[in-house]
Amino acid sequence: MATRKSQGEFETPSPGEGEEQPRPDSSSSNQPADLLGFESPGSEESMAAESTDAEVETFMAGVDSQILSAKAEIEKLLTSISDQAESAQSQVAMDANIVGVGVGLGDGSAPGSSPGDPILEVYTIEKESAGDLRARLAVGAGISALSDSEFPVKAVHTGVIDALAHRMRMRPAPGGISCGHRNITAGTFGCLVRGRSAPRINRLMILSNNHVLANSNAGPLGVSVLQQGPFDGGHHPADQVAILERFVPISFAAGASNIVDCATAWAWPDRVRRELMHISGGVTRFFRVGSTPVAPTLGMQVGKSGRTTQLTSGRITAVGVTINVNYGSGRIARFVNQIAVRAPQGDFSQGGDSGSLIWTWDARRAPVALLFAGGGGTTFGNPIASVLSSLDVQIFS
Repeated sequence: MATRKSQGEFETPSPGEGEEQPRPDSSSSNQPADLLGFESPGSEESMAAESTDAEVETFMAGVDSQILSAKAEIEKLLTSISDQAESAQSQVAMDANIVGVGVGLGDGSAPGSSPGDPILEVYTIEKESAGDLRARLAVGAGISALSDSEFPVKAVHTGVIDALAHRMRMRPAPGGISCGHRNITAGTFGCLVRGRSAPRINRLMILSNNHVLANSNAGPLGVSVLQQGPFDGGHHPADQVAILERFVPISFAAGASNIVDCATAWAWPDRVRRELMHISGGVTRFFRVGSTPVAPTLGMQVGKSGRTTQLTSGRITAVGVTINVNYGSGRIARFVNQIAVRAPQGDFSQGGDSGSLIWTWDARRAPVALLFAGGGGTTFGNPIASVLSSLDVQIFS
């Protein structure tokens, strides 16, 4: 067996094997001197941001000053909450029962407002009526404008607000975060793997689904894999972390049976990390999974960290599953020998979690399966031993 390498010793994809790389700006040495002082055009994203800011300013200019004043006072309260130490912050926030504030357009149900009029929206941790919220803030927070029973305010119950976890851009990128082929929407970076033999043993690779990394057989090998996925804001080549390295084709032929929906993408070692992520209390935390797979068994408690539903747990409810999976455009693929997982409450996964690694919900966090499909509250996964064997890789953790 080859000597185990640290993450920093892995080879990087060579320029000829991927798509075009970011190019430096061309030299300005031949540019007329009287033009050198002008700024270059901004990106499409920066121009869109400027346009959005201008629209918000225009809207706010027409909002009643009392609404803006009350909004500013609530923003001060939110600032005081965020300035607290983490241990005290939760209690202060719960006491205030506020996580945000904004200006929206009323539907005519709030006192003192007509449909389409600006209205103060206050986002609460626990459900609270607009009247109770108004009275509590008028007295407890000293926001005098809210003492008027006709003040247009709407209480919107959101609970504690988490970031759209696992959809952001992060370097180095961990498992459980958004990623994908440059032409898809978004899926999940499952974990890191390496080849079992030369030359692939010196390649650090992202493990996920064929339909996440290879665009459901479309490929081609060497195509850019982005983090975030395109739907979450990833752009080629700025957000490229890897190139498609191998995939097991999915057969859509009548009567064909598939066992895995999986692929690998050869990553730049400095753009990825071996840990998986989850977000708790607004803090990003990292953890490692085991490298030795275990066989799925009925009733086994398992977990996953994914782009959409983040960290969830559930139990394996069926093994030896045969299912027909719809890949769109009239393509149906039959899969055999799969596992089914359900959460005790809510969903174990949703769209965008495809590619997540499923592992035992215990101290081992041993790999069990690769999440690839779901519906009606049931998630389906390829047994991880089949995935690793099909791609001739081993988990790097």
